[in-house]
Amino acid sequence: MATQAFDSVRNYVDALDRRGRLLHIDSMDQDQYEISGFAYRLLERYGPEEAPAFMVGKVRIDGEWREGPVLANLYGNWPDEALLFGITDIVDDQHRMYRAVIDALMDRLDEAGMWRRIPPVEVDASQAPCKEVLLTGEQIDIESFAWLKSNPADAGRYINMGSVFIQDPELGSNVGTYRCQVKGPRKIGVNPEPGQHGWLLLNEMKRRGDKVAKVAVAVAPDPLTFCASSTKMAGYREDELEFVGGLRGSPLPVVRCETCDIRVPAHSEFIIEGEVPLDEFEPEGPYGEMYGFQGPKKDSNFFMHITAVTHRRDPWVLNSFTGLTWDMPKAPQVASNFFRYKRMIPNLTGFYTPGGANGVVVISIDKRFPGQGMSAGQHVAANPALNKVVIVVDDDVDIMDPGAVLKALGARWQPSASVTIPQTQMMMPDPSRPVPMLSSKIVIDATRQMPQEGGPEKWPAANRELLVKGAPGIMERIDQNWERYFSNWKK
Repeated sequence: MATQAFDSVRNYVDALDRRGRLLHIDSMDQDQYEISGFAYRLLERYGPEEAPAFMVGKVRIDGEWREGPVLANLYGNWPDEALLFGITDIVDDQHRMYRAVIDALMDRLDEAGMWRRIPPVEVDASQAPCKEVLLTGEQIDIESFAWLKSNPADAGRYINMGSVFIQDPELGSNVGTYRCQVKGPRKIGVNPEPGQHGWLLLNEMKRRGDKVAKVAVAVAPDPLTFCASSTKMAGYREDELEFVGGLRGSPLPVVRCETCDIRVPAHSEFIIEGEVPLDEFEPEGPYGEMYGFQGPKKDSNFFMHITAVTHRRDPWVLNSFTGLTWDMPKAPQVASNFFRYKRMIPNLTGFYTPGGANGVVVISIDKRFPGQGMSAGQHVAANPALNKVVIVVDDDVDIMDPGAVLKALGARWQPSASVTIPQTQMMMPDPSRPVPMLSSKIVIDATRQMPQEGGPEKWPAANRELLVKGAPGIMERIDQNWERYFSNWKK
């Protein structure tokens, strides 16, 4: 696979547009939450993996029409991810493109399951589009840009698709996607959650005696930087930008900030520079969280005084409708997870997290012995981050097809073939948790149960198996003639 390195989100969006995957809308009134309502209806009608990206030219905010554009729903479609990661033969088939991009990325992992690293390369400010406009001092008014208040119950407008850069010569670095509440012309919140790498790094600086931390927020960087900042590609203190270079197959161009030594992606739409006080805190939120529920207001949270803003001419604003749209490239995380679990579960054949179903994981195995389904499911459930409901199916079940998974539950599963794990570690903001950081989990073994597991002595043959056996080559013949069957179809 030769990764197609999109240097900027603009290059990527142009490619989506050429594929007919970008919806252009002239204007929307966000004072009436028109963009938010549209995002919900779009996902309801097309689903999380088929809905197109959309771009709104002008947005009404606080009674004023502001120039955008504002873009949303850029990620989540598997053919789009295949485009992003350099797959050349792209078709509008979610299943084929999922397998193509995951297989291609699996080949880029080394024997230990680690991504290749290529350090970034620093470029001059004259070569950095993010430096086209410079604002300092009283020129800065972060409120003047088209950041959205996505939900009426949110505390305000948010920058929620920015990569927050924290770099320290002794403690290491972190690039993480942490929401930033717009608090004033020259002040934003910075919200790494407890336990996240940014939170750990800021608290280490505080314990060391630092009074402030230099921080930069790259808003709408190139897609692979945003991917690295939104997932766990890098370990604590590791440089995410080296992993970005590995995914690109070439060094990421970076440029030095105006008021600190942090290097940021040169093709970002905005760079917001500032200082985070380490001994002062402010309330933050509430905010609509990733599970689709309103999160609580926080009484004490990090915030940042803005010291400089640089941006492209006519900058683009990206917005996440958290809990609705899938707003990051997910293929590297899926490939890495599959590799890691495959080492623990040799007969693992598939790993899938359904769009819009946070906390649910479906895996498939080539089951040969009793107990393998439950064992595989418990390995996956041990992940503290997200895996709350783990469904295990046989490898003849299409894990990307909700109907096929539900059919396996209805026809192959007995409720006794499940195990509940009480009060184990769970890091994500699941609103059903009675206690923070803890959650029960369940493993559902929907594989065909063997007699030793309480299953029938003999399972009846599946209808499809009998078709393939009784009519050899029939499915290949159907595939060969597929376009002919539809030649007279009038949509």
